[in-house]
Amino acid sequence: MGFQVALTSLLEEFSDQLPELKNKLFVVGASTSEVVGGKIGKQGSVEIAQELYAALRQFEKKTGVHLVFQCCEHLNRAIVIERRLAEEKGLPEVAAIPVREAGGAMAAYAFNQMGDPVLVERISCDLGIDIGDTFIGMHLKEVAIPIRLSKKELGQAHVTFASTRPKRIGGERAVYKISE
Repeated sequence: MGFQVALTSLLEEFSDQLPELKNKLFVVGASTSEVVGGKIGKQGSVEIAQELYAALRQFEKKTGVHLVFQCCEHLNRAIVIERRLAEEKGLPEVAAIPVREAGGAMAAYAFNQMGDPVLVERISCDLGIDIGDTFIGMHLKEVAIPIRLSKKELGQAHVTFASTRPKRIGGERAVYKISE
């Protein structure tokens, strides 16, 4: 199907624009249904999830980001995360196990690939990818910035990348960069 190759290309372009990725939290929202041209939540595909996950894990290894995966609305968009990382960030675990029909194929696949996964209800991520308009915004830090890439689709799904920045506070006399 070539989705792994296509996603790898998008991730490389993204990382070219944001070279400092190590240890950043990267939220993945992905509708495998939308990738193949279906309606979100109706045609979840483990095979598509497997391809996407392979590209995402390669990206994680190359850049040092920490991948977390957003479930669908049936699990209130909970986050699949490694237990160690959840504990390190002080995120309380919630009780559910994502499956294709409740959580989504991508989140369920990621859960089954991780070493010691848990679900958490909320997280505040530095970066993210939204494949198929899954609405990852609730899991990004408050000031999100869209990252424009040369392609806006993966298969049939709309794709959006985002970064974040700290809030700028203070008004007209505030300084945001140290003068040299």
